[in-house]
Amino acid sequence: GQFYSPQGIALDSASNVYVADHGHHRVQKFTAQGDFLLKWGSEGTDDGQFKGVFAVAVDGEGSVYVADNNYARIQKFTSQGEFLLKWGASGEGEGQFHIIRDIAVDGAGNVYVTDSHRIQVFDSNGRFLRKWGSYGNGDGQLIYPGRLAVDEEGNVYVTDGGNDRVQVFDPDGRFLR
Repeated sequence: GQFYSPQGIALDSASNVYVADHGHHRVQKFTAQGDFLLKWGSEGTDDGQFKGVFAVAVDGEGSVYVADNNYARIQKFTSQGEFLLKWGASGEGEGQFHIIRDIAVDGAGNVYVTDSHRIQVFDSNGRFLRKWGSYGNGDGQLIYPGRLAVDEEGNVYVTDGGNDRVQVFDPDGRFLR
């Protein structure tokens, strides 16, 4: 129930709260009233371990996705913290990550990840689907994308920290505004 540099937060359909506890290399789960339920994770490279937990998201099925920035990977868990799978590696290729800042899940279970100067999209099993974005200040270009959110229509909202703006894309990555 205590934190050291909490970074990300997500809610499930029962309004339970999941917190990415960056400094403790773990995820903590609470009721909507703030009562501690459970925690999982520790520092390390094994399944269920982290270094730099930066973001957390929950899908409609209750699966929990955790962005482990320092190890350039996404890990998927049950709502009880049981490890299911992981994907990613350090790099610039498809399915590789350089700087993960946030993670979000749409209504279809697709997982969106802000990474360096792009957005990458995966299915719920970690299969790469698509990416968009490049370095710059034009429409659809990003400099240090940070947080993201997906609305009911699947539109993706991204904070573009290096350009001091928010950009909106359709589910396929086409710039809207």
